[in-house]
Amino acid sequence: MTVQLVVLVVLLLTKSVISQSNTSVTYADIPNHCRGSLPTSNFIRNRNSSLDELVMQLSSTRVLSARAQNITGGDPVFAQAQCRNYLSVDQCVECINEGIFNLVKCRVGNSAYVFLDDCSVRYEAFSSFYNDPNVNEEGAGPGFSICSNVSASQTLSNNTRDIVDDFISDIRDATPKRSNLYVASLRRITNENATMYAMAQCAANINKAICQACMDTANIKLKACLPSREGKYFDLACFAKYSETSFFNDNQTMDITSILKGDHLSKVAIVAGAIGGLVFLLLTIVLCFFRRRKNSKKTEQEDSKGTLNYNYEDLRIATNNFSEENILGKGGFGDVYKATIDEKNVVAVKKLQVQDVRAKEEFENEVTLISNVHHRNLLRLLGWSSEGSDLLLVLEYMANGSLDHFLWGSKRGTLDWNQRYEIILGIAKGLAHLHSEYHVKIIHRDIKSSNILLSDDFKAKIADFGLARFQPEDATHVNTKFAGTLGYAPPEYALRGVLSDKVDTYSFGIVVLEIISGRRCTDMNCDRPSMEYLLEHAWKLYEKKIHIKLTDETLDLNESQQERVMKITEIALLCTQSPAAKRPTMSEVVLMLQEDQSLGKIQLTRPTFVNNQNRRVHIGPSKINIGVSHV
Repeated sequence: MTVQLVVLVVLLLTKSVISQSNTSVTYADIPNHCRGSLPTSNFIRNRNSSLDELVMQLSSTRVLSARAQNITGGDPVFAQAQCRNYLSVDQCVECINEGIFNLVKCRVGNSAYVFLDDCSVRYEAFSSFYNDPNVNEEGAGPGFSICSNVSASQTLSNNTRDIVDDFISDIRDATPKRSNLYVASLRRITNENATMYAMAQCAANINKAICQACMDTANIKLKACLPSREGKYFDLACFAKYSETSFFNDNQTMDITSILKGDHLSKVAIVAGAIGGLVFLLLTIVLCFFRRRKNSKKTEQEDSKGTLNYNYEDLRIATNNFSEENILGKGGFGDVYKATIDEKNVVAVKKLQVQDVRAKEEFENEVTLISNVHHRNLLRLLGWSSEGSDLLLVLEYMANGSLDHFLWGSKRGTLDWNQRYEIILGIAKGLAHLHSEYHVKIIHRDIKSSNILLSDDFKAKIADFGLARFQPEDATHVNTKFAGTLGYAPPEYALRGVLSDKVDTYSFGIVVLEIISGRRCTDMNCDRPSMEYLLEHAWKLYEKKIHIKLTDETLDLNESQQERVMKITEIALLCTQSPAAKRPTMSEVVLMLQEDQSLGKIQLTRPTFVNNQNRRVHIGPSKINIGVSHV
């Protein structure tokens, strides 16, 4: 039977029932989705039985969520109902009954769900949606938001808007940290004698990763509602809402500050101790390794070569004795060579000198980090080897080299807009993996165009993890000495050493501006009376609403592409805002890049500009060591 998708929009009459204190159940004008193959009469009977069972469970067990199934006659039906946690059981049953009343109107599909302000009901012919609400949802599309429609005089003031913006971010961060994936809170705005209310709740029994992904989308959608005084986001995996009107009892609020921080000091101490122990163990192993190599006989040395399947002598021959003609690039602590093994296997070999203590640390750092991190947009470590003072990393070979050559180098003008967009999206996905998809958060610290390599089909790969650092769980940032490339570093890190994943977000924004403009971030714009660096120039164009003029003159864009370029320029500027909390997470950036619509009413905040030469800087205990980065 041909599978069809039919969407029936059922307008639900707004009403208020069972008022208790300041709480009331409301039903908004929300679509009821009915789709799939034409159901049999037996399926209809099983569906009705399952929906009745949901109500019975809620009433008898006094809970706010329930599941039911009926597989009689080979027509299985799986149903689920969930109410917001701020409701009473009686209110919940009332809401679910209203949802069921509309769901049973679905007679042309075997799959349906309905969203209401205070509850949701769903049934399917399969059960896997219980743990992953978005399974088999390729054709259903993303969730949607509803913003209050008010006049300009009734919108939030700029001060209140900023407070609500931060409030929404806190709700997003706190919800996945709760065991029941539910948060309800309020925030008082003292200077305006006002209070804002917000809540979020993920679907029952889903994992925290799915909840976090849904909340990231909700965060974007709700902020796009600002400065409206109320916004709601509906999705199969979560629901979120903010309003200036209370929609739950005051005694149901919780302190999300404590949820976000947790037992901060103890957790940091535990993590610090664990990291300290790991570093000590690693240094001990490395020390023993080099002592053994120094004191071993030559035959023993030869036996120990080729760790991770590579032999130093083979790599020396493969690079033609590390000849100049095989150099692919130069870095602060060593060069990268092209190596051909067995006349067919081409790899890149990064050669570092161990006499430089910092180079040794970078070598160990890269081996430790990227040997365990795998993603299509991260450069893969194939192995490593060493000989005397030489340390070698064996990496994937990227035939097209680094991105900078295509922006302002010898290959300038050869990348069209579609290729540039895919490169931008690939970098964002790689950083999102480091920040939120790996089991620990990794901050790259040196995102720049010369550290983005391109494959044969121009897919972006993030390279050079020598400066990368872990960020402890539940810590908003770490304080450290600056190490990175001036021009790509945000002010809070370059000036005060405050390091967080938002440092990478800022650097990403700079790289995107370079990709769009075809200019280095440190190049001066000499066409104006006062010379400006790229970031400042981009902000001035944006504030005049003419940021399309930032576009690389070698690009020939159609009208649709021009609109996308302007949107992605705005995303880049969003990533460079100050303070760091204003910047989106990289997971949010990926979502914004993939969506077709504009950013809406998001208000951007100018950063503090840190303009300097394009230098890679390492600050030691007593002096500043500067290594020139060839970019």
